[in-house]
Amino acid sequence: MIQYPRILPVGDTAFTVEFGATIEERLVAQVQGFDADLKAHPILGVRETVPSYCALLVVYDPQCCPAATMRLALKQALAQMTGSASAEGRLVEIPVRYGGVEGPDLQDVADYHHLSPEEVIALHTASTYRVAMLGFAPGFAYLLGLDPRLATPRLSTPRTQVAPGSVGIAGNQTGVYALSTPGGWRIIGRTPLVLFDPVRPEPFLLQAGDSVRFRVA
Repeated sequence: MIQYPRILPVGDTAFTVEFGATIEERLVAQVQGFDADLKAHPILGVRETVPSYCALLVVYDPQCCPAATMRLALKQALAQMTGSASAEGRLVEIPVRYGGVEGPDLQDVADYHHLSPEEVIALHTASTYRVAMLGFAPGFAYLLGLDPRLATPRLSTPRTQVAPGSVGIAGNQTGVYALSTPGGWRIIGRTPLVLFDPVRPEPFLLQAGDSVRFRVA
C-alpha cells in the first residue's frame, strides 16, 4: 500500500509531493496548505510551486540546492505542517449569462437530470466553489463544490473551439474557460470577466484556494 504523503523526483529540477491519488476536498486542502506553508517559510533554492488536485510540484535550482538536500528539506517541512490547509483565499463573484448562444448546453444538462433550465441555474448559483487548481490552459480554473444533482458527462465529441469566459460542467466539476480553446465540457453560460490577461500585473483572476460564487448576470 502506498504511504502518503510521498516525495517523488520529476526530472532533475523538481519534486512532486503527493498527498493521495483521488479528487477530494480533503486532499486539495492539504496540497494548498502545504503550498501556503512553503510560501510562508521559503526553502532555499525553490523557484516555483504548482498545486494540483492531490500533489504539489516543487521546482528548484539544483545548483543552489542539491536533490538530496531539497528532498530532506521537503520532508522536514511536511513534518512541520501548520494546518494552513484550512485557510481560505479570496471570495470572487463571477457574473454569468446562462443559456442561449452563450450557454448552448444548458437545456441538455437540464434534460439529463429531468430539471428545468431555471432549476439548473438555481443549483449552480447556490454553491460556493473552491478553486482546486489551474490547468489545461492558462487561467482555466477547476472548481470543486458542484451540487451532485448537476454532475453531467462530458460531450461525446468535444468542440473545436470554446469561447473564453465559458462556464462548463464535466462530471462532478465545474470550470471556467479563460482562453478560446477546444473543449468537451457542457457549456451552460458565459461570464464577461477576463480570467487571464498576460499584461495585467496579476495575469490570473483566480488562484488555487480562492472561493467562487456564480450569479446571474
